Amino acid sequence: MLMFWFWVLLLAALLFYPVTQLVWIISVRRMQRKLQKELNEQELAAEKQRARFISVIMCFFFSVLYNIARLGFPTGG
Repeated sequence: MLMFWFWVLLLAALLFYPVTQLVWIISVRRMQRKLQKELNEQELAAEKQRARFISVIMCFFFSVLYNIARLGFPTGG
């Protein structure tokens, strides 16, 4: 069971940076299109923080599902 959570956390950590960048870029472009202007530094920082929060949830959820499919559901023994 410990190895299952090790692999979940490892995969989530490896996916975190690229997923954060992808979510941030999509979010910034959507916001720029909506407001029809370039975002300032404060707005970019807020979008980056939001992207990190979303990425943590997405990476952990995907990692758990992937490892369940790959290794099977963890049991206590």
